This record gives sequence, C-alpha cells and structure tokens, in this order.
Amino acid sequence: MDDMDLTLELATPDDAAEVFALKRMVAERLTERFGKGHWSSYGSEDGVARALETPNLWIYRDAGELVAMLRLQDKKPWAIDTSYFTPCETPLYLTDMAVAPPLQGRGIGRECLRAAEAIAADYPAHAIRLDAYDAAAGAGAFYAKCGYTEVGRVVYKNNPLVYYETML
Repeated sequence: MDDMDLTLELATPDDAAEVFALKRMVAERLTERFGKGHWSSYGSEDGVARALETPNLWIYRDAGELVAMLRLQDKKPWAIDTSYFTPCETPLYLTDMAVAPPLQGRGIGRECLRAAEAIAADYPAHAIRLDAYDAAAGAGAFYAKCGYTEVGRVVYKNNPLVYYETML
C-alpha cells in the first residue's frame, strides 16, 4: 500500500457503474476460488444506483481508479440479530465492503476498517457491527485479525454467518 495514494470519498450516483463493476469483480473472484454461494451475487447497476441515493457508501480511489468500497448504515440489516451484540445506544452496521481482487492482501481492507471506525466515531456511533459468511469465502478471520470481536454464530436463510463487532 506504500506505493498507493488512497483517497476516501463519499460515493455519488455518478459512481454507480464503477461500484457495480467492483462488486461484480469481487463476487466473480470469490466464486472462482470457493464455488457458487451467496457471495456469488452482485446485484445490478440499477440497484447500486438506487442504493447510492442514500449517502452511506464510501469509496477509495488510487490515482482516480476505484479500488475499494465500504457501506455503513444505521438501519439494522435483515440478517443481524441484535441480541448477540453488546448493547449500545447507537451502532452502525458495516453491510458491504470490497477490495479489488488484484489489490487484496496489501492493507486496503484494513484501511477500510480504519476509515469505517473514523466515520462511525464522527457519526457519533458507539459500535460497528457486521456479519461474515461462516465459510471459506467469508472474511471472518480478516475481521478477527483486525481486532473485531466474534459475538455469535447463526444460520440465516440457510447461510451460516459469524457476527463481529468493535466498540468505539
């Protein structure tokens, strides 16, 4: 990551095609490595454009090129059971994070988490909550390595998930 000049910005509807391309690239790479699963889905460009109407998706660029994204929201996602998490007044949920496959393993994902924590602290939120697939394609080990605490394991709609949080 030393040779990169990352800039973080709030995504706009004009970024929809690039965000969709990143999501597709990541889903295809996961499917290639781990087989077909829930992670194989990447939605549509129209769906991404609709999601960008709410300002909660942040993107990282390097020399103008989209290299990573993260989405933080205050609305609880459907797959999250809050009873597993540490009670707090204002949690934010990390519901989407992706790093361009050729750049994975270079610290960009860790940088995304640091950015999420800074954004959440400014919100102000008291915790970041997320889920990861409890499968080879899941990023649970990455979140644990970054200091996030595992707080539960569930199966939601036949998808095994691991819940993680970090308190702010």
